[in-house]
Amino acid sequence: MSHDCRFPLLAGWLIRTLLRVRGFGRERLPSHGGCLLVLNRASWANALLLRSVSPRPIRFLVRDFEKAAAFARAGEVVALIPEPVTARPGLLLHLDPTVQALAAQSDVPVVPVWVERQGEHLFSFQRLQWLRRWLAPRTVDFGEAMVPGCVDGGRLRERLMELGEAAFQRRPLLQGHLGIVSLRGLARRPSETLLWDGTDGASMSRGMLLAAGMALARHLERHCAASRIAILLPPGRGAVVANLGVMLAGKTPVNLNFTAGRAAQQAAVRIAELHDVITAGPVLSRFAEVPLPPNVVRLEQLLPSMKRSIALWRVAVSLLPWRMLAAAVGARRSEGGHAEAVVLFTSGSSGEPKGVVLSHHNLLGNIAQFGQMLDLSLGDTLLASLPFFHSFGCTVTLWFPMIERVRMVTYPNPLDAEVNASLIERYGITLLLSTPTFLRAYLRKATREQLETLKLIVTGAEKLPRELAAAFAERFGKEVREGYGLTETSPVASVNLPEPADVGSAARVQPSARSGSVGQLAPGLAAQIRDPETGEPMSLLETGMIWLRGPNIFEGYLHDPQRTAEVIRDGWFKTGDLGRFDADGFLYIEGRVSRFSKIGGEMVPHETLETKIREALEDTDEQERTRCIVGVPDAAKGEAIVLLSTREIDLKALRTRLLAMGVPALWIPKTVKLVPQIPVLASGKLDLKACQQAALALG
Repeated sequence: MSHDCRFPLLAGWLIRTLLRVRGFGRERLPSHGGCLLVLNRASWANALLLRSVSPRPIRFLVRDFEKAAAFARAGEVVALIPEPVTARPGLLLHLDPTVQALAAQSDVPVVPVWVERQGEHLFSFQRLQWLRRWLAPRTVDFGEAMVPGCVDGGRLRERLMELGEAAFQRRPLLQGHLGIVSLRGLARRPSETLLWDGTDGASMSRGMLLAAGMALARHLERHCAASRIAILLPPGRGAVVANLGVMLAGKTPVNLNFTAGRAAQQAAVRIAELHDVITAGPVLSRFAEVPLPPNVVRLEQLLPSMKRSIALWRVAVSLLPWRMLAAAVGARRSEGGHAEAVVLFTSGSSGEPKGVVLSHHNLLGNIAQFGQMLDLSLGDTLLASLPFFHSFGCTVTLWFPMIERVRMVTYPNPLDAEVNASLIERYGITLLLSTPTFLRAYLRKATREQLETLKLIVTGAEKLPRELAAAFAERFGKEVREGYGLTETSPVASVNLPEPADVGSAARVQPSARSGSVGQLAPGLAAQIRDPETGEPMSLLETGMIWLRGPNIFEGYLHDPQRTAEVIRDGWFKTGDLGRFDADGFLYIEGRVSRFSKIGGEMVPHETLETKIREALEDTDEQERTRCIVGVPDAAKGEAIVLLSTREIDLKALRTRLLAMGVPALWIPKTVKLVPQIPVLASGKLDLKACQQAALALG
């Protein structure tokens, strides 16, 4: 089927006006001669949008390879409309093989095109949301024409992702203020319960949280002059109120890592120039060794003294529209967009922690990204047990529920699987965000019935062992979905997801997950693969250094321009991770550069070697981490491989098995050193610095 889209100028004007369509990069479309257009999502609706802003007529064809090539060679602009595909929202569609083949073999330029609805993807449960989304502005981005004969699936996907990133960055919500957006989300349904505190069962409505946050904000404005305020509290209603209050006061919350060493904590206080801290008596007694800023605000003493103020604000929340509330609390005077919103400190797994500055732009962008991907339903509830100094805990389990109509159950200890499992059962929790280290505890402490209500389990921070995923599926009948992210990416960069619920009988379904991968990139993220040593561009399908660009990429390290310049170049972020994409856009992480050793000129991947060792030892016990590969200095070869283990290992027998499995002799550890336990951080990640110190100390 062929359609030559030559409709009158009036029709194009009507479409552009009624649907608020804007075209970008129209000058990139060749002014004469044939070319092939490849769309991110090819449909007849998008075809009309594209044609309304195109300076040239376009011929659209339905799955007709030969005619498309012929029309393009004859000088026409041609676009193929492949068969309909059902996919989860926000994912870049699989590039149809016919379109890829035509692009690769075409002797005319190929122009990538991105069609985007500029919807906010926030407040997804509000009334008439379907109408708001339908009326949302549209944009059409034309990419640079690609040279005939030099197009492959990897390059085409890379160009499309870059166009999608540029389109996403234009969304108005990204220029907003996180406090104001949170205020708006809380004020919309003030009587709804938002939070249950798992320690005592107390609940808090959205309106009461907002009232307490507004009252606290006024107090902080009067008594705390510094622009940043530390918070030393575990997940709970107090920590939620504190973070909201600091944000509404126009200041930056800095959640301190109470599990880090004293040196790391002192570094955080010094780097962030902290003078005030919000905490509570029980926390102070438990973490007495944590160095604190001079001005200590005891929340359990302050909030009772503010009961009258909170009650008045609660009445105001019930009566006033959110815009008036924002003006009354003064949050509207605060700068949003690229201004500093929160500061999180990296775990310091390989050195002194770095202060990661995340802007309002970053956090609102990431909330919009994973909110669009997850596509949650009204009434979904998440377990907020990850600490708020953890980037996943900060963005996903703290700010996201305030903005969206998602409920939260807080608990201060993610390792206490027995209590967490009981909370999942009691409150019907549907979303669990965790790490492999924390999931191992569920295998020991939880029952199948307790986790029955979970619809989605997402894990990150460290590689998900296949044995752990299999054990979880067998024990609980639940798939664990692996994702990928960094503190510097706010944090969600990619995630595996369940298949769409409603696909219809005749629809072709695009996979939303792939075993061994960390899923597809979040909408609005672009990626490049570069040579780890030279920085030269590589194909997305090759293994190399992962570079990312998007709205959720951090603004830089606090007071550290040198380290910022090392990882951010022209808006691209050097992740420090090695990986590759497959033809369908699923990302595979091969390991961190810090977890490779260079021996005799060859790169030895620590995580891959650990997997091989586990297979050689036929060890299926995923209850705890028992081994770790460490690289130590070696005078002869630069580095040597050391295996830290909590159990005795016959090194000679292990070597024989590894060689039989095809593991290179250069990779095999020359030394096994026993340790009481493998050092890990509070997030569950390996403490690389402590691991290396252990390997060296045991020499």
